[in-house]
Amino acid sequence: MTITQPPSRYHEDLVRELCALPHETEWVEFKENYKNPEQVGQYISALANAAAARGQSSGYVLWGVRNGTHELVGTTFTPGTTRKGNELLEPWLAKRLEPQIHFRFVDVELDGKRMLILEVPPATNQPIAFMGTEFIRIGSSTRKLRDHPALQQQLWQHLLAASFEEGIAAEHLTGEEVLRALDYPAYFDLLRVPPADGRDAILQALADDRLVQRNPAGGYSVTNLGAVLFARRLADFPRLERKAVRVILYRGSGRSETVREVQGGKGYASGFSGLVNHIRSWTPSNEVLGPVFRREVPMFPAVAIRELVANALIHQDFTVTRGRTDGRNL
Repeated sequence: MTITQPPSRYHEDLVRELCALPHETEWVEFKENYKNPEQVGQYISALANAAAARGQSSGYVLWGVRNGTHELVGTTFTPGTTRKGNELLEPWLAKRLEPQIHFRFVDVELDGKRMLILEVPPATNQPIAFMGTEFIRIGSSTRKLRDHPALQQQLWQHLLAASFEEGIAAEHLTGEEVLRALDYPAYFDLLRVPPADGRDAILQALADDRLVQRNPAGGYSVTNLGAVLFARRLADFPRLERKAVRVILYRGSGRSETVREVQGGKGYASGFSGLVNHIRSWTPSNEVLGPVFRREVPMFPAVAIRELVANALIHQDFTVTRGRTDGRNL
């Protein structure tokens, strides 16, 4: 899946930082202009795998830079209008990457030149393949991973040791952006501790529990753990948007007729109570005659619904980002 990202001051600084590198690396490629779709797809596969192997938060292709001198020359490559056959480039690439990965193109205007960044997150569960072939970076070259068994073994060791929770859902955020994205009052409320005093103290508390982390390039990154648990809107985290809970009520015991459906948007921890109450409102109840008044008694105890929902949320493959197994259908 691709994400079109508007330019920001961070991306201007990123271009300068990348251009300051003495040469291309396993996770950075410089190009003056676009060549062909297959090359871009191979770059995405190679950079994702190399970033995972080298412990980098992203891999990059930077168009508009003269290799060797790193002079900014600008580029005419516009992925949003480029086509492969009858299909636009970005969806064409996304369909041929396995497993799916949320790469994004970012336009940056710098020193009067139009630059283009391709930002690729690291592989998280298995090597990323393009058109059935896994690629890797060796120095500044893109090679087939299968031709380098030692690197292949090293990559798998990194992938098996990495956890989903430690992955990055959003990076290069200011402190204010982090607090707008995460429901930090719910965090303190669920821990049953007084809220920290002031922005820096709140951010430090979140960092202590690995919900956020300081970014070496400045600002903060929100971890997958922080976003999944406390996102105000999971849609604000493109890599996790499809993990939002969807509650569906079917007629009868089959799935042929939907009675009603609702899509959740909050993180699992901050939205858990509301989710359970919403499901309870859909469950049948019996009318019981008391000494004076009749009252409605739910047929299913609240604790049973709570355990059912909690298990449905927890027991999923969080590394799946696309397809029918996405998200949690309850």
